[in-house]
Amino acid sequence: MVLLAVSCAAVGLAAVVELDGFLTRRLDEQLAQVGTRFPASLEHPGRLSDDLPRSRKGSTGGTSTGDEDADTRRMATGTFGARLVNGTVTHRGLIRSGDPAADLRVDLTTGDAGRLARVPADGRPHTVGLSALDDYRVVASPGRDGDVLIVGLPLEPVQATVHRLELVAGIVFGLALVVTGVAGACWVRWSLRPLSRVAATATRVGELPLASGEVALPPRAPDADPRSEVGRVAAAFDRMLGHVEDALTKRHAVEERLRRFAADASHELRTPVASVRGHAELALLHPGPVPPEVTRALERIAAESSRMGGMVDDLLLLARLDAGRPLEREPVDVTRLVLDAVTDARAAGPGHHWVLDLPEEPVTVPGDAHRLHQVLANLLANARGHTPVGTTVTVTLAAGEGPAEATGEATGEAADAGTVRLRVHDDGPGVPDDIRPGVFERFTRAEHRRHPDAAAGGGAGLGLSIVAAVVEAHGGSVDLDSAPGATTFTVRLPA
Repeated sequence: MVLLAVSCAAVGLAAVVELDGFLTRRLDEQLAQVGTRFPASLEHPGRLSDDLPRSRKGSTGGTSTGDEDADTRRMATGTFGARLVNGTVTHRGLIRSGDPAADLRVDLTTGDAGRLARVPADGRPHTVGLSALDDYRVVASPGRDGDVLIVGLPLEPVQATVHRLELVAGIVFGLALVVTGVAGACWVRWSLRPLSRVAATATRVGELPLASGEVALPPRAPDADPRSEVGRVAAAFDRMLGHVEDALTKRHAVEERLRRFAADASHELRTPVASVRGHAELALLHPGPVPPEVTRALERIAAESSRMGGMVDDLLLLARLDAGRPLEREPVDVTRLVLDAVTDARAAGPGHHWVLDLPEEPVTVPGDAHRLHQVLANLLANARGHTPVGTTVTVTLAAGEGPAEATGEATGEAADAGTVRLRVHDDGPGVPDDIRPGVFERFTRAEHRRHPDAAAGGGAGLGLSIVAAVVEAHGGSVDLDSAPGATTFTVRLPA
């Protein structure tokens, strides 16, 4: 539409300029044919043709206005004539009709006289704007007595014709633009219908949870003319969807095999690990004398087998959660869970300062009490194991709407209605930036980055991944906000 408008404007401008030039040239030719006869009759009023009426003959003398003996034969209506002597207008006249007896007098302002005096006497046409007569095309020529004779024709007919062309061109081109715009919009919309269906299909694909489990993609985009650009886009989009569907199917199959392997391996490892642990404990109970080195070895075997058994249990739990096995749905007193978990954490980490911030009324959520206790225990163990002795760990529990507590996050934040919020905040060194994005992924460990005074030992990097999996299985969410001196894990559960 912009290009069409520019083209119409260019065509209209060219037509107007050409018409204006053509009519102006015709006017100049008419001026050349008129000559200086009319202004000359003003200059020499006593020398008129014999065929003029007697009433038109006589001597003007002095400063005649030029209407006594002017020669107006075959002169067009609106012809203007003037005689100038030393830049002063001495005679002037205007033919208002074809009647020779008509009044030829015309009044010129001082400005008009000045503009006429500035017209060069070169016999070439010039445009002059006269306040009393509008725009005129005039020719100035030297007279017999050292004076200047000026003859002119009005530009009003030329300007009226040009303005009419401008009006007609504007109306025609405007209608053409409107009709073309409506027709073009309808045609483009009709021709791009296949592309709209492709976009609708892409929108539906974008709304699918492609990252979780097996996903059924929507029907392909409808067929379109393969010879058109839209048809080729639709065909390429269908091929892309086919590749995506194949990749998702293969990925889902691989994930299923990995889940089954983890579940089977964890299940099979539980028995030998328990057997090793049992034999080690049985050997420690032998009444006979045992060398100290053997006793120490048996104690380490029992400890490591116990640790391995916990790891196997964690892997088996993750495998079951990945498989979508439902958890128990019983009312759980979260306040009691927090009290028990913090009591256990205080016993395990007496060097830390443990602070509780609990509501006056008990907070209850539907869920699995054992798994939720495991969530709290893992978060507190993470705070204890990754911070130095003397760190303050604050556990905050809130339910329903209300202002958030100052626990390292922005204060004044309102809790979601119908949501229980549990925060574990510590003023330790914080989580390193490079592992923060994957802190809830499996086998993510930061033991080599711990504070030198942090608790010794470490797990397999499954604690926080179990927290995320259990919370998600309860329909909740967990997030991390960490900076040096302020680290906060926030768990949200449906009330």
